[in-house]
Amino acid sequence: MKHTNHKVGTLVLAILLSVSLLACSDGDDHAPVSSEPTLNIVETAVDDGRFTTLVAALQAAELDDDLSGTGPFTVFAPTDDAFDLLPVGTVTALLEPDNKATLIDLLLYHMIDAEVPASDAIALDGTSAVMLNALNVRIDVVNDDMILNLNGNREAMVTVTDIECTNGVIHVIDAVLDPADSP
Repeated sequence: MKHTNHKVGTLVLAILLSVSLLACSDGDDHAPVSSEPTLNIVETAVDDGRFTTLVAALQAAELDDDLSGTGPFTVFAPTDDAFDLLPVGTVTALLEPDNKATLIDLLLYHMIDAEVPASDAIALDGTSAVMLNALNVRIDVVNDDMILNLNGNREAMVTVTDIECTNGVIHVIDAVLDPADSP
């Protein structure tokens, strides 16, 4: 009787395993997995969750529609934590309608009107890149870290690179860049 129960148990286990494998299969074992991005820069920032302040600033500056366009763009995107490092009241003041021009200038200082993957940005070590507000951001590589505006008022380290979007790329930074640091 023990021998029969073992065979039945093995058979039941085999059937359950087969059913599990079939349930996980989409029926097309040879279909390539798409790695193409499906969201634009603004949608990606919203979906990510780390950029609520940046998204609010883009909306207040009315740049969200532009960054949702065809591009390509590169955005050095400060996280919410990066915005929290600014002096108390700075973000609130920047979001006021009277400060829209200053906000636009600040935001454009985080964007390039081209797609620049990290490998290309790293190749700019020791030089500068022209941002959408026509000012330069210095790019340095220090101990394998990409630093923007090294030794400036608000130097920023790139913490995550190459978040692909349908209209460009996002590189995450740990500080809000200061246009006054333009070399």
